[in-house]
Amino acid sequence: MPGAVALDPRALAAEFDRLIDFGRRFPHPAGGAAWLDERGQPDLSKPVHTWITARMAHVYSVAHILGVDGAGELADRALAGLTGPLHDRQAGGWFSSLLDGQFPNEKACYAHAFVVLAASSSQVAGRPGAAELLTEALQVWQDRFWDSDAARFVDRWNRDFSDLDPYRGVNGNMHGVEALIAAGDVTGNAELHEQALQIASRVMEHARQQGWRIPEHFDPDWRPQPNHNRDHPDDPFQPYGATVGHAYEWARLLLHLEASLPNPPAWLNDAAAALFDRGVADGWAVDGSPGFVYTTDWEGKPVVRDRMHWVAAEAIGAGTALHRRTGQPRFAELTRTWWGYVETYLMDREAGSWHHQLDRNNRPIGTVWPGKPDLYHAVQATLIPRLPLAPSLASGIAAGALD
Repeated sequence: MPGAVALDPRALAAEFDRLIDFGRRFPHPAGGAAWLDERGQPDLSKPVHTWITARMAHVYSVAHILGVDGAGELADRALAGLTGPLHDRQAGGWFSSLLDGQFPNEKACYAHAFVVLAASSSQVAGRPGAAELLTEALQVWQDRFWDSDAARFVDRWNRDFSDLDPYRGVNGNMHGVEALIAAGDVTGNAELHEQALQIASRVMEHARQQGWRIPEHFDPDWRPQPNHNRDHPDDPFQPYGATVGHAYEWARLLLHLEASLPNPPAWLNDAAAALFDRGVADGWAVDGSPGFVYTTDWEGKPVVRDRMHWVAAEAIGAGTALHRRTGQPRFAELTRTWWGYVETYLMDREAGSWHHQLDRNNRPIGTVWPGKPDLYHAVQATLIPRLPLAPSLASGIAAGALD
């Protein structure tokens, strides 16, 4: 029998409300979402990032569906950033960021995946222009980034899509799976779910070969580059080695994918459990202190021992998803332990939200993630444990499936 809710829905709902209140000041005067500092104030010295803007559109669309006062208008402010200054009307697609009227010479799959997710959730929430945004975002994403031969998305183009960066990465593909599941639910296009399965199949082939430590970095021919960024191991998006949080994030996404397919392959559940167990063995409290290390080498030895808030959030999502899928008590027990860790170390009761980065002794630092840029991981950790595995988050909440 599938497992029931592993965490107290009332505590999760209260934390959701606290997080949503913290982020209300995100609108940037230039349009889109500002990077938030420790107290939730916009840090105008940092760029307006498309991925943060899209995440805020997603989060506040979900809050609107849940009836939170003012959330719809805030979602619209984020969407206006995506349809306005961050949107390239000349070459198409979305700039990665904006600072002082200047754009980098980059169009990134990671950002485009989040635009698709934001448009999907905003369409479910009935926000003006969301359906048109989703149609355009899907078309650009598929036309420019999808590599049909590799069955994965490429990573980065220059501004006018004339020069493709040789780097190939899994992070954008992982969030691509999330966005494809959500967009497939919203549009009713089952081919998007099948495309997500193609990506997952390729990524998991490499993960199996590495003992379920996921290779993230590849060359143009999709050959793994295990030493990528060895001299910059704490990179926020392309760290060296195996990323513990991505083992959990992939575990959860595989279960969402399984639940979304009419005839899912059996390996999806098996791979989810294997990834989860690898994350526990390599990542949880392995150096004498509670918390998850950020990365390990290819033998499982910790490389970056800082604790990132998003890793704990994804561990909670994966644990509750596996408990719901299998009913095994061990998943619920671990998840309750991890929620206790979040309450003790990550929740900032004074300034709000969650500390985004702690050192190995669980003291707040900001070397990789200064401030508290957005709400996406923490908010989803309060919602995923209360939802079935399908449909995806916004669609499930709109259907009344939230416990």
